[in-house]
Amino acid sequence: MIPFVDFKAQFKNVEVEIRAAIDRVLERGWYILGEEGKAFETEFAAYLDIPHAVGVGSGTDAIQLALWALGIGPGDEIITAANTCVPTVTAISCTGATPVPADIDPETMTLTADTVAERITPKTKAIVPVHLYGHPCDMDPILSLARSKNLYVVEDCAQAHGALYKGKKCGTLGDVAAFSFYPTKNLGAYGDAGAVVTADESVAERLRQLRNYGEKKRYYHNLKGANSRLDEIQAAILRVKLKFLDQWNAARRKRAALYQQQLASLPLHLPHEATWAHHVFHLYVVRSPQRDQLMQHLKKNDIATLLHYPLPFHLQNAYADLGFHPGAFPHAEQCCQQVLSLPLYPELPEENLSKIAQCLQKAFL
Repeated sequence: MIPFVDFKAQFKNVEVEIRAAIDRVLERGWYILGEEGKAFETEFAAYLDIPHAVGVGSGTDAIQLALWALGIGPGDEIITAANTCVPTVTAISCTGATPVPADIDPETMTLTADTVAERITPKTKAIVPVHLYGHPCDMDPILSLARSKNLYVVEDCAQAHGALYKGKKCGTLGDVAAFSFYPTKNLGAYGDAGAVVTADESVAERLRQLRNYGEKKRYYHNLKGANSRLDEIQAAILRVKLKFLDQWNAARRKRAALYQQQLASLPLHLPHEATWAHHVFHLYVVRSPQRDQLMQHLKKNDIATLLHYPLPFHLQNAYADLGFHPGAFPHAEQCCQQVLSLPLYPELPEENLSKIAQCLQKAFL
């Protein structure tokens, strides 16, 4: 069996440092809002070259808290990509704001300024561009549009750790950015974890209060907040793994290039990398009208695949109240019907990658 991801392979490479980091926390006996969390926030901010990082409980919380910190709530509308993973939308809904879907560029499968412009109303308060699969959105036109309409930009970087837009790291382009450290991410914890980053000191201070019940100091609450704190064990683990992020991203890019070479002759829509982008291939996603048949063919040959994501959020039962029907956002809908994620992780043996490519080649014979 070729798995979709192999967590044990990565753990073996960093086991000694990970165990030492966990032991350090256990010996200190402090588990929430301690030295490891502060150190990780400093190191992650330095990695991104941005002044402030605030550790939180998950990537979904990161988006919700980022929106709260900007004063967004009931009555507001937030535009995001129709094909994003539902947690992006969940976070918007949890603020009381209304998620507004927009179509995507069919090549990069990300939000564009043109698709956003079509969805702006007097109630729009923010745009949440999703750097999907590790490929950045084309941010300059989005930022220009946002400035012209007095809108906030909150980057969803859950799949874009280390990705670059015109040489700048994703997460440093908008007003605020949200990161997930779910275990599958390019920088993954060993449980739920997240962070919000910003260059705005006042926003960062609001975030620090909001994640901890709205406390300014202990038992004195200035804001109506939440319980969403990056715990010390996850922070210690992330500190170890952050040192390897660029190396692991390079390994992902190498394997993606091998896929591109070995699948080039097949009638598949392969991932696109724009000239202004540095893709970090959180996922390697091909597209085909025969997606379901290909998935079954690979399964029969003991190759695991996944669908990211099979149904756009405007067609999910949970968001039926938004009132959309099939055909509303054709590019997003077509992509969701055709996407197939192949195994790709830094430790994926190249011989396994070749077996996957050969299996796909046989499917088209």
